[in-house]
Amino acid sequence: MNKKIWLLLIAIIALAAFFRLYQITQVPPGLYPDEAMNGNNALEALATNHYKVFYPENNGREGLFMNIQAVFLKYLMPLQNGATAAWMLRLPSALFGIFTVLGLFFLVRELLAADPESRMAKYKDYIALFAAFLLATSFWHILFSRIGFRAIMAPFFMVWAAYFFLKAINEKTGKLFGFFKKYYYLFPAVIAGIFFGLGFYSYIAFRIMPVLFLIFIVYFRKNKNFWKITAAFVITTFIIALPIGIYFAQHPADFFGRTGELSVSASPHPLTDLTVNIAKTALMFNYHGDYNWRQNFSGAPELFWPVGILFLIGLILAIAKIKKFGFSFLLAWFALAALPVVISNEGIPHALRAILMIPPVFILAAFGGWWLYDKIINSPFCKLSKNSRLMFNIFVIIFLSLLAFQAYVSYFIAWAQNPNVPGAFNQDYADIASQINGLPLQTQKYVVVEAGGVLVRGIPMPAQTVMFLTNTFLPQEQDAKNIHYLLPDQIGETLKTLPKNPVSIFYLR
Repeated sequence: MNKKIWLLLIAIIALAAFFRLYQITQVPPGLYPDEAMNGNNALEALATNHYKVFYPENNGREGLFMNIQAVFLKYLMPLQNGATAAWMLRLPSALFGIFTVLGLFFLVRELLAADPESRMAKYKDYIALFAAFLLATSFWHILFSRIGFRAIMAPFFMVWAAYFFLKAINEKTGKLFGFFKKYYYLFPAVIAGIFFGLGFYSYIAFRIMPVLFLIFIVYFRKNKNFWKITAAFVITTFIIALPIGIYFAQHPADFFGRTGELSVSASPHPLTDLTVNIAKTALMFNYHGDYNWRQNFSGAPELFWPVGILFLIGLILAIAKIKKFGFSFLLAWFALAALPVVISNEGIPHALRAILMIPPVFILAAFGGWWLYDKIINSPFCKLSKNSRLMFNIFVIIFLSLLAFQAYVSYFIAWAQNPNVPGAFNQDYADIASQINGLPLQTQKYVVVEAGGVLVRGIPMPAQTVMFLTNTFLPQEQDAKNIHYLLPDQIGETLKTLPKNPVSIFYLR
């Protein structure tokens, strides 16, 4: 790559970092109990030095994200005099989001390099930059890059695994010496296996992605190094994923979690529901998106309408050229990533469950954008004079600036300042935690959890927000800070035996 491409890439990564880090200590507000549960598991891991591959609370979650959060908490809490804060749980998500943008650039370049005879391969750097830019300015991806959910890791691991696997296949010459020079192509295959193996620790939807690699067999089985590359990849993936595989073999109920409850197969009319879910998911990009304020600007399409049009162009282009590897790979990725969404029967369309669709969606949008640009720039209008070509390129720059501006307005103004958003992140629970933190240590604090939810060690899930923000998940911390968590039927008896010391009672509703 030349210096110009590197500078443009750095600018795009800086833009991605801005959208994912700016005001992260204030936006989103509050702390949703699911995020707090992750944080409390991380705090417990720090306190006990016991890092798990799977945390069974809250319907079960793969443990890698919580373990990473624990490392961040270890070094960030001392900076805040030992206090916990929501942004500490969200910072890892932001970093995963930023590096996914970087990975998408390299993946698109490698994807186009796999078909060197195509016209698009000639412009692979610019198409890859456009794809990375679209992802960097995507409201959909920005939002999940700023929430403490483990799902943000899934596209990160998938993008980098696909990149390094393609890198191994496309590698023509060794860059080392001796034995290593001859088998240099195996190094990216091993790295691909590491990323892919780690993906199984990210999010339940990732488990469908091994099927995607069957596409490579169709197109590259005659490549002289393909089976060696595949063997290195599979063996590495197996070794990396083995610990969680052993855990699921010992705890099969945790493998399935709530999937049986949410599946359309449990519905009285599974085929009808499946058809409706497919339709709703197909329409989420350009018509009606997720209605959950925590996961979207309620009901808005997941794509800004100009990007949505480019995505449709790219989708049509891919279907028309499905025999080409790059297009069939993206279509297969798109379809497989949609499966966890359409077979569930909860909150459709569901932006979070569809998170693995994000990379192929924006790659296809970039392909659609390149196709449209190529058609216009080589049209009779642009060939009339240099001025007309210049005017069109200025329009393109304005268009890209509009996408960045729209991303800022959509997230930091329209969404972040919407009155529905604090409630979606349980700002009221965070306010209670702030009040508790402001009380003297000797004050007895009683938190009565009236809100319903899955029980975590006898207390409903909503209490997790207060527990994390006061760092009282563990019994010893509750005793040290005089904080007691009660169910509604326990408060009556407790009132009769309250100590003479100052007492404060809080209700989580």
